[in-house]
Amino acid sequence: MTSTYIVSGFAVGLLVGLTGVGGGSLMTPLLTLLFGINPTVAVGTDLAFASITKSAGTLAHRIRNTVHWDIVRRLCIGALPAALLTTLALKYFGALEQHITQIIRYTIAFSVLLTAIAIIFRGRMQAWITAHPERQLHGRAQMIATVVAGAAIGTLVTVSSIGAGAVGATVLVMLYPHLKPAEIAGTDIAYAVPLTAIAAIGHWWLGSINWELLGMLLLGSVPGITIGSLAARAVPEKFLRGLLATTLTGVAAKLVL
Repeated sequence: MTSTYIVSGFAVGLLVGLTGVGGGSLMTPLLTLLFGINPTVAVGTDLAFASITKSAGTLAHRIRNTVHWDIVRRLCIGALPAALLTTLALKYFGALEQHITQIIRYTIAFSVLLTAIAIIFRGRMQAWITAHPERQLHGRAQMIATVVAGAAIGTLVTVSSIGAGAVGATVLVMLYPHLKPAEIAGTDIAYAVPLTAIAAIGHWWLGSINWELLGMLLLGSVPGITIGSLAARAVPEKFLRGLLATTLTGVAAKLVL
């Protein structure tokens, strides 16, 4: 079983390296469906996994100066309190209780499907918002929308561990269409670090992190992400995103059924 976890970590890491998305949206359902891990434990373990892997990504983007820290701050103003409040709600209702784990399972399915939609339609959304500058938010309205979006994603991530990647990037595309792709990626990863860290600490408090499993997943994912990143330019992005979106849609259906 140990080798299976390592191979799974490698496979997910490879796909993340190739496409830039799909970490939580693949890892959490994989742990739940394939290995029968309790959904709450799968979420907590994946959040700890994400906080570690995204920290390395943030460092790389900081060196390349592709992080907009003012946007990161706005997102965190909404996301971090939402993560704390959601953790307290999970504690109150019993995060490991059967009825709560079932709700979390459905939330994971919703988050996976939302990620698939974001992957498929992100390009079209960006084209539409660019073609309609009058629809773009500015100033105070843009700031408030960013904080609200951060709060929504913070809640979703704490419950399902999914949403900080493709969904967060899509929100940035809609609210800040002037950002370059590398800046969207860097800003998205940077704000996800404190969010996933706070949510992971919350799940540690809830007792829903499997540290041994986390270590095995990291052992496989680090070389997977490295190889995937190096091979990314050789594989058509459109094909990979289509494959990922199809896989995620199937995963969401499986979780519900």
